[in-house]
Amino acid sequence: MKRSWESVLTLSVVHFMLFPETMAGEGPVVESIEKLALDDFLGGVEITLIKDPQARAAVRSIAAQSGLKLGFGAQPVLLSSGTSLNNLDDAGRKRAVELIQGCIDQAAEMGCARLAFLTGPDPGDAQRDRALDLLADSVKTLCAYGADKGLALTLETFDRDIDKKSILGPSELSAAFAKRIREDYPTFGLMYDLSHMPLLHETAREALPLLRPYLVHMHVGNAVMIPGKPAFGDLHPRFGYPNSENDTPELIEFLQTLFEIGYLQDAPAETKPWVGIEVRPQGEEASELIWAQTKRTWRAAWSALS
Repeated sequence: MKRSWESVLTLSVVHFMLFPETMAGEGPVVESIEKLALDDFLGGVEITLIKDPQARAAVRSIAAQSGLKLGFGAQPVLLSSGTSLNNLDDAGRKRAVELIQGCIDQAAEMGCARLAFLTGPDPGDAQRDRALDLLADSVKTLCAYGADKGLALTLETFDRDIDKKSILGPSELSAAFAKRIREDYPTFGLMYDLSHMPLLHETAREALPLLRPYLVHMHVGNAVMIPGKPAFGDLHPRFGYPNSENDTPELIEFLQTLFEIGYLQDAPAETKPWVGIEVRPQGEEASELIWAQTKRTWRAAWSALS
């Protein structure tokens, strides 16, 4: 594999994780995005809700001037509000749908092509089928709303039993759910994250072929699986973090599997698929140093692909 990643994929970073002080839609949003835009390592930046209209205008200007593509992640909005698209309570579920509709409005304003979100918690065996039906209703409502705005929706799968405890979730169930939504909304797709893979007790060669028909976005990152250790759970520490699951060898295997299943191709389609990097500083770590380390890890992994 000697091709540059720029010729094969759109490489992005999850801005609100690398700079977590911006996750609530405030703080140094513009300044930190400008730092990323000045680095031609990236082709895209994944943003979330930005509260200040002037800041949104500044980010749009930065993206236009630098040639960055923008993606939108609504996961922080759902998580911080405690709302769920598969809430068994009608009023709670309606609130979650309304929040994501607001995110769709802003994503369209920012020129994003897709919006990513996650499901709510798994209610357990007895209520799971009902919750999946309610989730399907919510997602179809949002797909229709997004289509009117020229936006497609992406569902990111999360762990079932460690941190987020989401209903989706395990890859077999997620693939079946995506097939169900695609019957009415063909642009709907799934996002799978290397960080979540160990939390789901899965491997790349188990999960990715199963999900392949529905994959529209990938994330790469890391996780700690040992209870009581720093960064345990879904906290996205840097690659190679102490007691963690993923470093350069795991990233190599993940990328290699993406080529094997055809998500990545030596002769890419007209629209290049997205692979997003999702890392978060832990403790007193500095965002800029974590980003430098992450870029070195990515370059090492890419150069090792055969």
